[in-house]
Amino acid sequence: MTKKDLFTPIGITIGFMMVIFGIASNSGIGGVASFLQASSIIIVLGGLMAALLVHFNISEMKLTFRVTKEAFKKTDMDLKQLITLFVQLSEKARREGLLALEAELEEVEDPFIKKGILLAVDGIEPEVIHDIMNAEIVAVEERHQRGRAILEKAGEYAPAWGMIGTLIGLVLMLQSLTSPETLGPKMAVALLTTFYGTLLANLVFLPMAGKLENKTEQEIFMKQVIIEGVIGVQSGQNPKILEEKLSAFLSEEDKQLVEEEKQEESLGEAANEA
Repeated sequence: MTKKDLFTPIGITIGFMMVIFGIASNSGIGGVASFLQASSIIIVLGGLMAALLVHFNISEMKLTFRVTKEAFKKTDMDLKQLITLFVQLSEKARREGLLALEAELEEVEDPFIKKGILLAVDGIEPEVIHDIMNAEIVAVEERHQRGRAILEKAGEYAPAWGMIGTLIGLVLMLQSLTSPETLGPKMAVALLTTFYGTLLANLVFLPMAGKLENKTEQEIFMKQVIIEGVIGVQSGQNPKILEEKLSAFLSEEDKQLVEEEKQEESLGEAANEA
């Protein structure tokens, strides 16, 4: 299930608030306006867009907005629920056969799980199932990497274009050395482009690229667990053995929680029998 990831907008907002606080605490609220310079913003954003257009083709650029939206979403991936699902599928397969699993797929939302179970029901060899599903993992990883590369390159180019804007400002400043009273303001304006580029890179582009990389790693990890589960169901493994095998992917904290839940269930069953 996909939900909004509030940490991304919250983090970006807090970052900008800290910058504004740093400015205002030393120069007052009115001093914030001195950090707003239209030409510097245009140089950084326009130059950044130009560099990305040179680096990427049009089909890759179309991924920008879709990739950016992914940084504001989160997908609930509960490994414990996934293990429980495969244990249930394994029990049903052992009782009624693999063909009986087709009816269970109506309640499964994950297309990767559906694909794996359908391959198992069709009688595909475990090695072939492993190869087919691993090929999809590689394709997903490659697709995510291409989309993430846009943000990573934006994080590289933004500070560089900030420096270009600063150099432009310095050249213009040096041309007006005959008016010493204008040097300070012109130097401040020249440095603003570096400020904008660095801020965008380190608060927006690179953190978002890092978040997308983490999401990709989590998704691939879950898909690897799914492959092990599908092959376990297809090969007719004992549900208890399959549960133990898949539980190896759990963290120590999750393993402890599972054990506690099992103990509570055992105590409940004993109380009911009494």
